[in-house]
Order: sequence, then C-alpha cells, then structure tokens
Amino acid sequence: MSSIETITFKGIKYPLFQAEGFAAQFAFPFALKICKGVGYDIGCMRREWAFPGSIPVDKNFNDGWNANKLPHKNVDYIFSSHCLEHVENWVGTFDYWTEILKPHGVIFLYLPHPDQIYWRPWHDRKHHHSFSVDIIKNYMIDNNYINIFNSERDLNHSFMIFGEKDAIQ
Repeated sequence: MSSIETITFKGIKYPLFQAEGFAAQFAFPFALKICKGVGYDIGCMRREWAFPGSIPVDKNFNDGWNANKLPHKNVDYIFSSHCLEHVENWVGTFDYWTEILKPHGVIFLYLPHPDQIYWRPWHDRKHHHSFSVDIIKNYMIDNNYINIFNSERDLNHSFMIFGEKDAIQ
C-alpha cells in the first residue's frame, strides 16, 4: 500500500490533496511577503482558510459579498487562490479588483496551471476558464501593473502571479 494518497483522472495520477480544497496554503508563504496592510482573500471558501489578516470574501458566506461586490474600496492588496477561473467574466472581475486597489496596491493570484487536466473547464464545469501565466501577465501589463512576478507550475499544478497597480491608472 502506498503512503502517498493519489487520485487518477484519465490515466494520470495526481496527489489527493489537489482535490480536497485549500490550495491557498501553498501560496501563503510567498503571499505573506507581498500582501501587507488591509486586503481581501477572495474566494477562500472557508473563513479558516482565508489568507492571514485578510478580510475573507466568498459567495458561500451569506453576507452579500462576492468577487464582484466587495465591502470596501482602496485596499492594499487582493489575494485570491483558485477563484478567478470560477467567475464568468474574468476580465470584468479583474478590472473591478483593479478599481478597488489603492495606487501601488497588489494583486496576488494563485491559479490552476493548464497542465492539470481535470481542472480544465470541459472536465470541471465549475471552471469557466483555463489560464496560463502569459494570459494573466499580458492582462496585467496592458492594465498598467508594474513589478509583475510569477512562478511556473508548482507541485500543486498551480502558478502564482502578482503585480502592483501603477499609481498612474
């Protein structure tokens, strides 16, 4: 018996933890260095899974707040893990998040990598989009983000990308 629990999808094995939620835990060590001040964790799913010190926002909380309706403007950061692929109009949502940020505010995203096949929209109908680093990076560049940094695929089949809202927006 293997000590590493796995799941298999279309003949490919993945670690079981990828299907259990709370992907954000793998991004927290990096985000803690970048996300400072007052900010949101959008799409955290459970309050106990929220980015430390953030204002947790999830459509499941029954408080009326969600990715496209946030309680406060002018926040220092937005942290979001495995959420943007669930919204129907990701560009509109990202535009809204940009409006909510203070000048020099930070967006920190942790997103499913497109090589994880069971997270693709045609396999997981809760996902409306499949992102690459280049798609998100190009959006950020076109929308005047600066200091953009990204990882490549990690062992959770996800990637991190963050950037700073330019004060000239």
